[in-house]
Amino acid sequence: MATNKNVSQKAARRKMSMLELAEDLGNVSKACKIMGYSRQQFYEIRRNYQTYGSQGLLDQLPEPRNPHPNRVSPEIEKEIMDYSLDFPTHGCLKVSQQLALKGINVSSGGVRGVWVREKMETKHQRLLRLEEKLKNKKFKLTDNQIKLLERFNPEFRERHIETKHTGYLVSIDTFMVGHLKGIGKVYLQTVIDCHSRHVWGRLYTNKLPVTAVQVMNNDVLPFFEEYNVKVKNVLTDNGREYCGRPDFHPFELFLQLEDIKHRRTKVRRPQSNGFVERMHRTLLDEHFRIKGREKYYESLSEMQEDLEKYLTYYNNERAHQGRNMKGRTPFQVFIEEVEKEEGEGGTAA
Repeated sequence: MATNKNVSQKAARRKMSMLELAEDLGNVSKACKIMGYSRQQFYEIRRNYQTYGSQGLLDQLPEPRNPHPNRVSPEIEKEIMDYSLDFPTHGCLKVSQQLALKGINVSSGGVRGVWVREKMETKHQRLLRLEEKLKNKKFKLTDNQIKLLERFNPEFRERHIETKHTGYLVSIDTFMVGHLKGIGKVYLQTVIDCHSRHVWGRLYTNKLPVTAVQVMNNDVLPFFEEYNVKVKNVLTDNGREYCGRPDFHPFELFLQLEDIKHRRTKVRRPQSNGFVERMHRTLLDEHFRIKGREKYYESLSEMQEDLEKYLTYYNNERAHQGRNMKGRTPFQVFIEEVEKEEGEGGTAA
């Protein structure tokens, strides 16, 4: 648009120069020959200048014309548009023939004319128009459709784990840290309170059920008992260190004695124990990968000592960016929840 305006202004200045040159020379023919205009154009330009002033020298854009007399009616155009969105892959001849079966007479050229005006002449453009039409359309799912979505879509299947209060759900999992020369494989039993994200961890050289019992009995439950909080549920995967015969397996028996309900994740779905899985990634990134380059460990006790230092930092000093944490530390959330329960006249049990 700006380019057309500049061209029109240049032409107007050229016309004005011709009028001034003709007045200076006193000879219209000579001025027209120099400027490249005919005498007829000269007199037309002078008449426009005398009538409209400098605006009369500007080239006038043609006024929009009325629609072509053979243009299809608005009713037929609507039928073409509706059919084209129902069947966007059909060509203009197919549309014309299908509409003829409904008693609507329009040529394939008429169909194409509508498409050109609506910028739908290609199949791809018609498909995009259909997508644009439907993207904001609201529809109600049936109960059966909702059930199918919840069954097959992980967005529905694995929502945020429900944690009503501190101690309501504690997750535990085994993590293989690596090999220690002279000792062998090193495993980490990780326990996390899903509400406050407070973490406990202990290193072992095996992953027998007794290791899970020890970390719960020696580290986790005493901490909760100190603040008069009852652990209600423990979430684990289906590993042998956690699952077995209820009347024989050490970990199962321990939970029964402590009156703690045992919940298990779905088979082959580690995402359903996401809190502790995410904690393992944090431990790798912020502790094990760094300490493994800073120190040469010769004993498991050295590794445990450094791990406890990191967990103290994690629980008491490190701002947590998890859901509903709002930058607070796990211990802050733990204490706030305990005080909240006490203020309501009860405990988190």
